[in-house]
Amino acid sequence: MNEIEELTMLLLYLTAWDEEGYFYDENDNLSKGAIKHSWKGYSFDALNSLTDKGYLYYSKNKSKSVSITKEGEELAKHLIEKYLKSENQQ
Repeated sequence: MNEIEELTMLLLYLTAWDEEGYFYDENDNLSKGAIKHSWKGYSFDALNSLTDKGYLYYSKNKSKSVSITKEGEELAKHLIEKYLKSENQQ
């Protein structure tokens, strides 16, 4: 994953909001719960790559937002540690 994709994922997560909806869990069972959404005003190359890697679900229709998968949330939490952890906390 390149730095542009990492920073895009980080920004998507930091600007996301939760909505109730349906999603497939790790066992491919349809579940109901909070889903993180974020506006897709970023590079489509980065969004497509993050989608292909399973971090986002994004419909190529007129929707202006993407959904962050559970894997995407875990990645974003790791990226917060990588990019935003202050020197005093190390």
